[in-house]
Amino acid sequence: MTTIYLVRHGETDWNKQHRIQGSTDIPLNDTGRGQAAATGRLLARRSWDGIYASPLSRAFETAEIVGEALGLAPKPAPPLVERGYGDVEGLTGDEIDERFPGETPVPGRETREEVARRVIPAIVAIAERHPGQSIIIVSHGGVIRTVLNEIAPDLPTGPIRNGSVHSVRHTDGSLDLVLFDDPIDAESLAVATDDLVEQNAVEKRERLSSTGSQSWRRQYRRGLTAVRPWSCI
Repeated sequence: MTTIYLVRHGETDWNKQHRIQGSTDIPLNDTGRGQAAATGRLLARRSWDGIYASPLSRAFETAEIVGEALGLAPKPAPPLVERGYGDVEGLTGDEIDERFPGETPVPGRETREEVARRVIPAIVAIAERHPGQSIIIVSHGGVIRTVLNEIAPDLPTGPIRNGSVHSVRHTDGSLDLVLFDDPIDAESLAVATDDLVEQNAVEKRERLSSTGSQSWRRQYRRGLTAVRPWSCI
């Protein structure tokens, strides 16, 4: 079994303004750096064997700050970049409603299923490099929401805030959510700001409509994960 702590990056100015970030590389602001430092102090209560991060600067800098508290240097994991939101990146919720009302398709937006197909095999691949160990993965709200939706679709998962921690376990090729039995998860919310669905109008729309990729989940549970086209080491 491998213990995995998923950490959402600290706050950025676009988070504060409730603008969609997606694949746009927006850096941390000072609040976000403070959140990363607080999360690092929280995680320093435990012993860790590795830290991996999305290469987008807001996630990788968060991982560097957390890593300083743990004595670990983060390794980049390209498949863990944030979901691509296409033409709504940079827009606020009101601007999205004006330009793409209702169910209007958004050009270039990555589907939830596409995110799951690149992210979950990547997390499994990292876990398999650390059997019996504990690792940290710093990524993004859309990525973490996708993982939680896929591995625990019928269970409450709580908010995904900047700097928040979400623990999962990898056993025999499967990922499972660790529900509220680790105080670090709850305590990480104390330094966090808005929830993902408050900052990201697209995620809010999809959360309300409860969209999911059941076919991918069935395939994943059968072990039909994608080929791993990258290396973190």
